[in-house]
Formats: sequence, C-alpha cells, structure tokens
Amino acid sequence: MEQNGNDAAGYSKLGKCKRENDFHVKNGFTSMNLSPPTDTYNMVYLSFVLGGAGFLFPYNSFIMAMDYFKIRYPGTPVVFDMSLVYIVVAFLTVVANNLLVEICSLNTRINFGYVMSFITLTFVVTCEVWWEAFGTSTSYTINLAAVAVVAIGCTVQQSSFYGYTSMLPSRYTQAVMVGESASGVFTSSVRVLTKFVISEIRGSTIYFFSVSITSVATCFAMYHLVRRSDFIQFYITLCERAKTRITLEPTEDAGLIETTDAQYGVLKIQNSPPTSTTLSFANPAYEPSVPAPTYKVEDVVIRGRSSVSAGGGFTGIKRGLLARWEITKAIYPYMISICLVYFATLCLYPGIASEIWSCNLRSWMPILMMAIFNGADLLGKMLAASSWHWTGSRLVRCSVARLIMIPLMLMCVIPKANPLLSAEIFAFVFALILGLSNGVLGSVPMIQAPSKVDDRHRELTGNMMTLLYNFGLTTGSLMAYSLESLTGPADFDPCTMRLPTESLHPQNVINTTIFPTTITYSTLLSTLTNTSTEFSQ
Repeated sequence: MEQNGNDAAGYSKLGKCKRENDFHVKNGFTSMNLSPPTDTYNMVYLSFVLGGAGFLFPYNSFIMAMDYFKIRYPGTPVVFDMSLVYIVVAFLTVVANNLLVEICSLNTRINFGYVMSFITLTFVVTCEVWWEAFGTSTSYTINLAAVAVVAIGCTVQQSSFYGYTSMLPSRYTQAVMVGESASGVFTSSVRVLTKFVISEIRGSTIYFFSVSITSVATCFAMYHLVRRSDFIQFYITLCERAKTRITLEPTEDAGLIETTDAQYGVLKIQNSPPTSTTLSFANPAYEPSVPAPTYKVEDVVIRGRSSVSAGGGFTGIKRGLLARWEITKAIYPYMISICLVYFATLCLYPGIASEIWSCNLRSWMPILMMAIFNGADLLGKMLAASSWHWTGSRLVRCSVARLIMIPLMLMCVIPKANPLLSAEIFAFVFALILGLSNGVLGSVPMIQAPSKVDDRHRELTGNMMTLLYNFGLTTGSLMAYSLESLTGPADFDPCTMRLPTESLHPQNVINTTIFPTTITYSTLLSTLTNTSTEFSQ
C-alpha cells in the first residue's frame, strides 16, 4: 500500500486537535513542516494589533471629536445619538454576517471594512468639517448616516478579524483586543495634541480626522503585508483541513495507536496482542524497514468529515444551526460574560462619561475622562494575556459584580446642578476602574472561548462571540438613553447657571437652577439693605 504526500497529510490522530505539529501543502508549502513557522520579530502579532485598532479608528474618531460636534449641534444629544446609531447598526450587521459568513471569503470581508472606513472618513472631513457644505439639520443627519455606514463596514471587519484570530494561537486574539484599546488611546492622544497645537476647533478637527484616515490606510497596508506569510497560511490551512478531516476507524483486528515519535504523521498498525515486529508507514511513502505482516486497505474504514458550511439550501442552514447550538453549549459562560461586560460599559461610556461636568476643566473634562478610560482599557487587555486562572463561572460572577459601576458613575452626574459626587477625582477613579475591568473581563472570554471547541468550529466561534459582544453593546446603548434622561437637558451648563455653592443657602442652590436671575437680584438687594442698615447704625 502506497501513500503519497498529499494523502498522508489528511491523516490525524484520533481524539487529538492538531494545533502545533502539522503540515500542509498550500501556497508554496511542498514539504513537511514538523513545527509551525515562527512569528519573526512579532510582525504578525503587531499586524493584528493594528488590525484591532483599524476597525475602531472610525468610531473613536467620531466620539473623540465630540467637542466639535457639541459646538456644531448645540442642545442635541449628539454623542448619545452617534453611539446608539453605531451600535444598533453594528448589531444588525453582525447578525447578518454571522448567518452569511460562508458566502464571502474572510479576506473580502476585511477589505470591505477598510474601504468603507476610508471613503466615509474622507467624505466627512472634506464635506462636513472643511467645507461645511450642508445646513445644520441636514449635516446632523448626514453625520449620523456616515456613522451608520462606518458601522456596517467596521463590524463586518471586526467579526471577521475575531474569526480570523480564532484559527491562530490565543495570543493573537489578545492582540486584536489590545489593538482596540490602543485605538482609543491613540485617538485620545491625537485629539489632545491637536487641541494644544491648533486653538481653532474646526482646524484641529480637520487635522484630527486626517490622522485617523492615514492610520486606517496604514492598518490596511500592514494587513496585506502579512496575510500571505507562512505563519498565517499554516494555521489557516490547519483549520480548513479540519473541516474535511479524514478520521481512520480501525476494525476489530487492527488498531491505531499513538506514538512518541518526534516525526509527525506516523501511524502504526498492530495486531492484538501486539507482536514484536511492527508495521510503520511514514510520509511521504510506505517504507517497511523490517519484514512485517501486511494489511489490506479494507481493514481500515475511512470516514470523511464534512464542513459546517458544506451543502446548500435547507440542509446547509440546519447543519449551521446545529453547529451553533453545539458551540453555544460549550461556551455559554463566556457568551454571558462578554455580553454583561459590554452592557455595563456602554451604559456609561461614552454617553454618561461625556456628561460629567467640571467647572475647572470645562471642555477638557470629557476628553480626559475618555483618555483615562482608554488607557486603563489598554492596560487591562495587556494583563489579560495571563488568563489561565480565569474560569467561565468566575468571569460571569465578576461581570455581574461590575454592574455596580453604573450607579457609582451616575452619582457623578445626578443631579446635574449639584452632583452627589462632584469632585473630579471620583469621576477619574471610576473611569479608571471601568476601563481596567473592561480590558480584563472583555478580553479573557474572547481569548478562551475558541479553545473550548474543535478546530473546525473556531472561526464560527469567533463570530458567535462577536455577536454576543455586539448584543451587549446594543442593549447598553439603549440603556444609556434611559440614563441620559435622568441627567437633565443636554444644553444645561451647571457652571454658568448657578452661583457658587458656598455663597448660598442649600435651599437656594436648588432654586438657582430654576430662577438664577431672580436669586442674583434678591441677593444683591439683601446685601445693599444690610449695608444701608449698618451705615445708619
């Protein structure tokens, strides 16, 4: 019996997931690779960091330019509207992408996201910010439409990236999540820098969006630079092969046993009880070294495993639903955890965080809040690389406990005239805790979930985790709208519509928010009367 190199590549040990010792014949791989190619200089890791940053640059650019949009559209909840539009459209997109993941190739989906981001950001900075070609109401609608378009492209890209990294070692999923946080830190830093360098807010916003567009183009180039590397193709081929993997099922007279040989692809067939002589055949050809009993091909039953997406019509849909159900049973704690984490985060960020006022920092307050959150989030995702001590149940418990951050941060806003926790230090500490916990608890489920399923389901697992991720974002954004109604009118400025608290009676502090002019005149009249009385005496 002869086996050539291609056929031998289809064999796998029973009960084992090939992950580290395998080989493939694709894109120039014509010889056996006994171990995975190395990630030289961590270039692949860096490319996925940039990939994670690339699909969030557009959203972060809109959010970090809130100071410009608040001046352009006064008295409107523009930050809440942009966040809600992005998240709702993203959720609908990720549902569609999860159902249609087998139709378009992974590379096509990622390229689609980059192209949509580049075109939309270029249109906004040119027509909206630079030329201001439309009226205020029309411009508001166009900007929301631009956010929706960006959400479609970036969500398809994001879901594809998580499916992409699910086929690689877990540290590359963590790289994408580090990139997401790095995107927030980078855009926050660029926004602070442009405000320092260019005092005119419209000019600084133009430069800010220009940097974002350049960053998206850089991420796009880096993705294409490494996607054909031996490292990437090695692991993708493993998972593609796993979808149609051949499993050998022995008969009663012959069995497959695992070997401790260093060389991959060696199968040994032995009689029961084992004899002193063994028959071995190694890739690429059968080369018996000693006389041994021969076996016929009929002694081994070969069964091919079909892909999840194999077949079409109702049968294909049914097979896909069954596969998703099996995946859900294996990873449901991680799905619940990721949903709760991003629900709590979107309840507070960026909406409520942008409503926290500081009479000392003024328009810098929301920018600093977001910079602190993004920096802490990046640190948390870097710490998530050591995720061995986390379990599914522990992640769920911590995610539930984290919901306490919602009332704590609300106390920094409510009541708007005189918040319960008015000192800036409270808001900064809560933003730090929110970001750090979001980084850790939002990354570990995405890292661990793909390792709980078979290789052939890894890409689908990444897409399903992204679905629950976006579900948490959507419900959190909707809840943020309800919380926003508790903070008061969007155009209310507590720094200009009330007197200093220490100069008023507590009861007058409340009345100041309603009748500021009356209290001012009353206080002035009282002061003059007291002065006149003292002069008379």
